[in-house]
Amino acid sequence: MEKKKLTIALTGNPNSGKTTVFNNLTGTRQRVGNWPGVTVEKKEGNLNYKDYSIKVVDLPGVYSLTAYSLDEIIARNYIVDEKPGVVVDVVDASNLERNLYLTVQLLEMQTNLVISLNMMDVAESKEYRIDVSELSRLLGAPVVPMVAARNQGTQELLQTVIDVAEGSIRVKGINLNYGHVVEEEIEKLEKLISGSALADGYSPRWLAVKLLEEDKEIEKKIGHA
Repeated sequence: MEKKKLTIALTGNPNSGKTTVFNNLTGTRQRVGNWPGVTVEKKEGNLNYKDYSIKVVDLPGVYSLTAYSLDEIIARNYIVDEKPGVVVDVVDASNLERNLYLTVQLLEMQTNLVISLNMMDVAESKEYRIDVSELSRLLGAPVVPMVAARNQGTQELLQTVIDVAEGSIRVKGINLNYGHVVEEEIEKLEKLISGSALADGYSPRWLAVKLLEEDKEIEKKIGHA
């Protein structure tokens, strides 16, 4: 019987342990090249899990998806254009405040998101106590505690990815409230985008926010639509 195919994208801040998670998932089944047209390294790997053949794409480490740097543009364009089945955000549990900025941006894009809460051992050594189920509830996305350096949590991560891909776990996500004045403008733009070909599989709200931010990459996409 032919295996079902699934593509997952790994993203996360630099030094979050993303590369270790990637290595744990793919082992020696990796290919290294460059992203098209640039010298930024592109890593892909494969694995089989249950009745799935999974391709794992390791995106450049970024702190945000604001498209100010080449790495941010590559990571964001892959997520919005290639639409991987599941996005795994590798988060440093010992540095949540900084790491969750990227997480919130991914949720605003309405991605099928799974949060790999990595480096739990470091968080515990600093006497941090993280309520994983409450964090999951607040973010509206599944959170898998991990210690990738010891290969702990890899199987749980894979199972959660499959559950999200199959719809047995739903990612609800969150919408940040930007205040009355900005929300009015978002709503106006959202209505215009929703009723046109501009949406093209993107979240209309996310596009509206990006246009208000005068995001050059999104302005280009809209201009070509």
